[in-house]
Amino acid sequence: MRPLDKVTFGHKHKLSLKYPSSWWGAKWREALPSGNGKIGAAVYGGVYEETILLTHEELWRGSQTPELPDVSDKLPEVRALLLAGDAPKANRIMADALEERGYKPKMAWPLPLADFKVIMPSPHGFKAYGRELNMETGEVTVSWRDGATRYERALFVSRPDDWIVYEIRADGPDPIHAQLYMELHDPKDIRRAATLPEKAELRSEGEYLFYAAENDDRSDFGAVARVIPQGGTIESDNGKLKVDGARSVLVIVQPFVRDERAAAWERGRRALAQATPSYAELLGPHAREHGRLFGAVTMELGAESYERSNEELLLDAYQGEASLEMTEKMWAYGRYLLVSSSRDGGQPCHLYGLWCGEYEGMWAFNMSNENIQMIYWQALSGNMPELLLAMFDYFDRLIGDFRTNAKRLYGCRGIYIPAPTSPDSGLLKHKAPHIIHWTGAAGWIAQHYYDYYLYTGDMQFLRERALPFLRETALFYEDFFILDDNGYYVSCPSNSPENAPANYIPGPGQKPLTETAVNSTMDFAIAKEVLTHLVEGAELADVYSDEIGKWKEMLKRIPPYRINEDGAVSEWMRPDYKDNYHHRHQSHIYPVFPGTEVTRENDPELFEAFVTAAKKRLVIGLKEQTGWSLAHMSNHYARMGEGDLALECLDLLSRTCVINNFYTFHNDWRSMGIGVDAHWAPFQIDANMGWSAAVQEMLLFSLNGTIRILPALPSKWRKGKVGPLLARGAVEVRIEWDQDAGTVLAELLSLHRSQSVSLQFARPIEAAEGGTAEGNYIRSVQLEAGVPVRLKVTLAHQTTA
Repeated sequence: MRPLDKVTFGHKHKLSLKYPSSWWGAKWREALPSGNGKIGAAVYGGVYEETILLTHEELWRGSQTPELPDVSDKLPEVRALLLAGDAPKANRIMADALEERGYKPKMAWPLPLADFKVIMPSPHGFKAYGRELNMETGEVTVSWRDGATRYERALFVSRPDDWIVYEIRADGPDPIHAQLYMELHDPKDIRRAATLPEKAELRSEGEYLFYAAENDDRSDFGAVARVIPQGGTIESDNGKLKVDGARSVLVIVQPFVRDERAAAWERGRRALAQATPSYAELLGPHAREHGRLFGAVTMELGAESYERSNEELLLDAYQGEASLEMTEKMWAYGRYLLVSSSRDGGQPCHLYGLWCGEYEGMWAFNMSNENIQMIYWQALSGNMPELLLAMFDYFDRLIGDFRTNAKRLYGCRGIYIPAPTSPDSGLLKHKAPHIIHWTGAAGWIAQHYYDYYLYTGDMQFLRERALPFLRETALFYEDFFILDDNGYYVSCPSNSPENAPANYIPGPGQKPLTETAVNSTMDFAIAKEVLTHLVEGAELADVYSDEIGKWKEMLKRIPPYRINEDGAVSEWMRPDYKDNYHHRHQSHIYPVFPGTEVTRENDPELFEAFVTAAKKRLVIGLKEQTGWSLAHMSNHYARMGEGDLALECLDLLSRTCVINNFYTFHNDWRSMGIGVDAHWAPFQIDANMGWSAAVQEMLLFSLNGTIRILPALPSKWRKGKVGPLLARGAVEVRIEWDQDAGTVLAELLSLHRSQSVSLQFARPIEAAEGGTAEGNYIRSVQLEAGVPVRLKVTLAHQTTA
């Protein structure tokens, strides 16, 4: 058994808290999460009564999936009304048609598997309490002192074994007395009332606990636990196990889903009987695999120490700025959450990650009009490309449903992906007009497919997965777009995700007259990207040669972006739709971020119009923002080279939508004046991931053959180092900087091939060691596969802001 030390708050990759979960009626939201990409555990931290929420990525319920009616016959009527200027009348035609034809689907939602409970007496009252998450190993610990004895509970979810491993330890004169059992997740610990699973059953026998309940598809789910005390006694008592007089207690839990309980219990018992009864020996293989992913990139921003608890860091942030310590830990936490809730062969990470403690979680699904994309933005530059494979598997698996959507909604070939989906079905299930009429999800998801190829150089993936998915998306556009009198495409019906033109909003806080429009800027930005990638990728892979010409002709028919009277790129290309800056989505910025079409170098005037559009959202629409939208803003300001604005967005996020375990929420529920007003704040971790992505955007941006070093470095980040970040072209990049000295050291490693790379810096280069000058801001470097190359530059002086 490891020695127990006093509670410390001193490691840069540890989140430390001085309070247990305390949110009345939803304590699961403040629990500390652990996961292996498939199985989740969230530790509340109670001393006397501990609760550990157990979850499984395959456990969902509530789905209703009737046959999707064919309402494509309504499309001509919708288009005629829209093109005649009567958007309000066109708005609900397709939604009403689905209703009239009896379509009553229901989205699935994640189902909590169980609560694992530990009851331990506290005869003297606790002191020196703390709970901690070690992001390097995925361990959650809770520790306190009771009298002269120090107690600690530690947990991790094993990546190689698919087990939850838990140990209770005592260091002092008093032993462990504990009662352990499993039960349905507490219905008092949820926000929204729901029907509970039926036929819950608890059993105990020897050193084993057995638990099961029935899902709505009549299959069983549950778990088997083996409880192994060191010293003392163990006794079975009516579905519970009592341990008395032990010095430590090891618990190993094996969950199951979609099974028959008796058979699953017996398999679990046999498997756990073979388990090594040593916490340390079980931790080792897991820590190596988890640590390989989590530690694939490291970062230092020059924080003076890492000694403060989360609560102290938040109090500091409330004064106006997140500390360097909090900024680093939030970046690391976004990595940790993605590693812990996503892995190859499993389900993609959704808005609740692996840790949904609701029976009907609000928005607890895969949302493709912003959120799942944001969740995975960090994966490629963060050197974790394998985590994206779960997302690709998910969308490939549902492609038949996506083809059905395209055919029965719009009479088109190819695929249409609804904004919300869940693992059981890819059919349209949300019938709101702004969901039905947004056709960009497939194209936005396709960006991740193509970027995976660009970052990894995996030609087989390009040929066999990325290009077929892009082609399906382009087939839809080929049938869906119509031509105007000038030979340009018209996207009709169209939606700019969840926003409405200002001239169709009667007044502040009032419902728009229509959610449906024509020619949203995002529609064509995504279509242009899809077609461009298809042409480029097909030529590289030497496939689809008979279609490349068609795609090139389609590109010529995409209309140019429109700049409005404010000098900003408009959210809709038609002038009869007025821009509404009071909104959280920033969809029309797509060509700059997350796309790469428009840069300051290739079109300075248009680029500045996008910058103006972005700043309108922050200056005019701050009250309408959310946690995830502030994270999105930070990313696009980073892409624009506005490092201080990008950091300001994270500062705003840190004092509005971050709670004590550093989870991010949709909105601030405390009426503090930043972001949308709502009496309840849905939990969603996309902003956690968006924070990590934004930090990486500030430090590195790449196109094939071009790498921008520190493109949006905030003035506050005086010294630091990061790496190896991954750049397009499959190049690993390590960077170290000192703004006061004006020096930047970069090390590059081409993983697979020899190539020439241009390194761009944000300020003129005064001196350089390595590379060849290509102007005042650029050094070209020749890379050989597998051979690291170092470059040191001194940049022109810049005064501190």
